[in-house]
Amino acid sequence: MSVDNRVYASDLIPRIIPCLDVALGRVVKGVNFKGLVDMGDPVELAKKYEEQGADEIVFLDIKASVDNQQSALDMVYQVATHLSIPFAVGGGIKTIDDVDKFFNAGADKVTLNTAAVQNPELISQISSKYGSQSIVVAIDVNKNENNDLAIYTHGGSQLADVNYQDWIQEVVDRGAGEILLTAMHKDGTGSGFDCDLLQSFGPNFPVQVIASGGAKGPQDFVDAIAAGADAVLAAGLFHRGEYTVGDIKDYLINNKIKVRK
Repeated sequence: MSVDNRVYASDLIPRIIPCLDVALGRVVKGVNFKGLVDMGDPVELAKKYEEQGADEIVFLDIKASVDNQQSALDMVYQVATHLSIPFAVGGGIKTIDDVDKFFNAGADKVTLNTAAVQNPELISQISSKYGSQSIVVAIDVNKNENNDLAIYTHGGSQLADVNYQDWIQEVVDRGAGEILLTAMHKDGTGSGFDCDLLQSFGPNFPVQVIASGGAKGPQDFVDAIAAGADAVLAAGLFHRGEYTVGDIKDYLINNKIKVRK
């Protein structure tokens, strides 16, 4: 499906973003956030994806805690030393002091999930101090037994007591620059992104939306962008070497979607 006639909500070119889920200093990948398998060193993988043409990198420390924040900071410093494209880091960030540390270590953006739900004011603090472009709010959403949308925190392990639509609106109102929307029911399944969910934001949604969860091949990226995603994030198909970032971008170009080469 070509999307050459799509009207974008902004002038930004769609981005392709490899995601590196990090646990104890290693990149891991699972299915539906479970059954994690070691995929390699985060710095080496980030360098490889930059060489392939990635627009950005996202690092999510899915096992983060205060105890290992220093190791995460060390990783950010090493990544910043070797990488020239923007990168975001999330996991274990609870206060504005934590945010300061990660920016001082070299991160371009921070990603909040659990901390944002527990302390929404932190979104406002970061946006006010560093600008909305510096903060990505990750929203992990799953379908419950009634097929309704429910939000999860703590690496997808705990149901949050917040309404999906209300939380989306609050994230926007508090100044987040982007929403990283992960469809947990799609994560690691290779069944494609949840395009119905993406379409629900509409062409005039004021915040950039990053699609995550379910990529199997290049057509899934086309479909996600056609559904309204401003950026598309994937992990497994890149980590396993099934496709390079360049492969995906070539396919998008062939489908008349502008990307940075």
